[in-house]
Amino acid sequence: MVAAAERDEVVAAWAGELGLGRPFHDPGVDTFGLHNAVLPVGDTFLEVVSPQVPGDRCPAERFMQRMGGDCGYMAIFQVEDMDAARAHLDESGLRRVLDIDLDDIRASHVHPADMGAAIVSFDQPVPPASWRWAGPEWTGQVRTEVVTGLAGIRLAAEDPDALAERWGQALAVTPQDRTLALPDGTDVEVVGAAVGERTGLVGIDLWAAPGVDARTFALAGVAFRLVPPAPA
Repeated sequence: MVAAAERDEVVAAWAGELGLGRPFHDPGVDTFGLHNAVLPVGDTFLEVVSPQVPGDRCPAERFMQRMGGDCGYMAIFQVEDMDAARAHLDESGLRRVLDIDLDDIRASHVHPADMGAAIVSFDQPVPPASWRWAGPEWTGQVRTEVVTGLAGIRLAAEDPDALAERWGQALAVTPQDRTLALPDGTDVEVVGAAVGERTGLVGIDLWAAPGVDARTFALAGVAFRLVPPAPA
């Protein structure tokens, strides 16, 4: 997820660069002073949030101000067992700042100060192939001509080893060379940032569709890379 001053500009850029379908606007984010757009990429999602009232200093706008403008904002990880995920966070000393328990999805946000780099949420949709946050008709908006899914994210920190350990603890994954390999084949890579360089969620990698060349484009303070799938 990215946070940007102009939601619709980001949506238009994603449509042009990635050939994505029509976005869903979740009315639930109004509670946080935001409006958003969620776009499916295979069975994963890209999302942009923007302040409803610029200058109102909603949490996302304050985050953007700290980061110096549009930026990577949040990473959401799907889990199979929300109770087990919450127990792991509690046992690890990671504070939960928001718990959601609905009939079709449960979620917990981790305190940003405990994670660093980005806001992290663990979500369990019911059934597992659904995704409330993308609306009831998201499967009809899947477009895979350019990209077929999410390959991973990149985080940057002045102390990348410490950040990799912190995220590894939350995700219950041991870092290997600052990379957290997740069970679904995606990964979280942590890289070093020199003093003065941008930190946080700085990169999002997407699987390129067959015949689509690997490339990179910058948008909302994030480097989007189209990467070829690993050999089967």
